Amino acid sequence: MKFLKKLFESFEEKQQEKVKDEPVALSLDDSFVHHFIKLGGKFLYCQNNKDVTKNLNHILEENDWGTISTKNADLKPFISTLKVKIKDEFNNELPFFTSCEFLIAENGSLLFSSNQIEDKKLATFSNNFIVFATTSQIVKSKDESLTGIKVKYGVDLPTNISPIKNYNPNTTEDNFLNYGTNNSKNLYLLLLENL
Repeated sequence: MKFLKKLFESFEEKQQEKVKDEPVALSLDDSFVHHFIKLGGKFLYCQNNKDVTKNLNHILEENDWGTISTKNADLKPFISTLKVKIKDEFNNELPFFTSCEFLIAENGSLLFSSNQIEDKKLATFSNNFIVFATTSQIVKSKDESLTGIKVKYGVDLPTNISPIKNYNPNTTEDNFLNYGTNNSKNLYLLLLENL
């Protein structure tokens, strides 16, 4: 009897291992969110502009942030009704509220350019980022994001194209190719559904 029990248990274990090893086909947005959260990002889904403002307010209250910096005038309507001071210049002591160019599904990273961060290195910014993006900004790969920038801007390409690939500022990356460019940020993503 024990022999049959062991035989069936080993068969069931092998079946469970097969199920675990099978690849899961995720949609583009699910794939991005999966990788983003796995890297330590904080994701807030928004169905409309009211949700963006409400979630932004929750982030500010949760972290006790009374002042934020932003350079993007398009984001100011989300802040205008909140009890928060806005600084229009970069300040590495204040949380930075910005948009981004693209969200890359294959690895959960966010791509920025000089349109958001001007000529500054991401490492010189505050460790706290709040990023507003839309679902239409999700692309499959780094290649598609760079092609998207080329299509979007034509001959007037932005400079300083930089990704954030890690959302835990306390970790260090051992990749030799990234030495000296630690772009890890404590990042909140306000993702607005627009498709």
